[in-house]
Amino acid sequence: MIKTSPRHPSGVNWRHALLLIVVVGALALMLMMQPIAQNPDYHDFADRRAFFSIPNFFDVISNIPFLFVGIAGILACHRSRLMSYRPAWITFFTGVAIVSAGSAWYHLNPTNDTLVWDRLPMTIALMGLLAALLAEYVHVRLGRILLVPAILAGLFSVIYWQRFDDLRFYVWIQFMPLLIIPVLMTLFRPSYSRQWLLPVALSCYMLAKAAEYYDREVFAFSQSLISGHTLKHLLAASGCYAVLMMLKTRKPFDTNPNHRRTRHE
Repeated sequence: MIKTSPRHPSGVNWRHALLLIVVVGALALMLMMQPIAQNPDYHDFADRRAFFSIPNFFDVISNIPFLFVGIAGILACHRSRLMSYRPAWITFFTGVAIVSAGSAWYHLNPTNDTLVWDRLPMTIALMGLLAALLAEYVHVRLGRILLVPAILAGLFSVIYWQRFDDLRFYVWIQFMPLLIIPVLMTLFRPSYSRQWLLPVALSCYMLAKAAEYYDREVFAFSQSLISGHTLKHLLAASGCYAVLMMLKTRKPFDTNPNHRRTRHE
């Protein structure tokens, strides 16, 4: 893989252009599709069991790990000096923490109206992650410039879906930060070690989406022990935890181009 330092953006114009093509091209392809309406069956989850007077108990309480990871991440951000753009990482973990409340509220009474409060904090987390990755792999100025507009775009995507029942823009917002992880890792040289935890986080999230899709099948296979949607929450929180571990255990790379990295980095 060809790598280049994010600290010298003037020498990587073609890489910037390729990254822009990926981002804009994905949006263009999404908008060329027919509008994607919210499936009304989405709210019909497999595990409807209630405990302690809490409906959909396991889908509700499985959001608690998001709160723990989010708070731990915010504290780690304030303690660590190894961050190209701290506000973006704080935004990511703040969004993760708020997801615990928004998703729990939604699962108490699953409807389109309550789903809004699940998706709004999710976009905050995803756009914070996007800005943080761009700051660390490309240039800190890029992350700083894009953070607020990216958050506003994420929030708009949810409002647009609620107003027009069209998920295209929200789908792009949801998957764009995940799509560019392999692109950034291929085109740009990282500033810190432990970057292998990013693909781990990405894998957890993709497994979470698969578990969500096979909600009833997972519930039946586990003999009603756990549903796919409950497993989705746990897997997604595990992905966020992988990002937290990356931030807590990483070290800065030597700026010397002859520096050789070991496998565990």
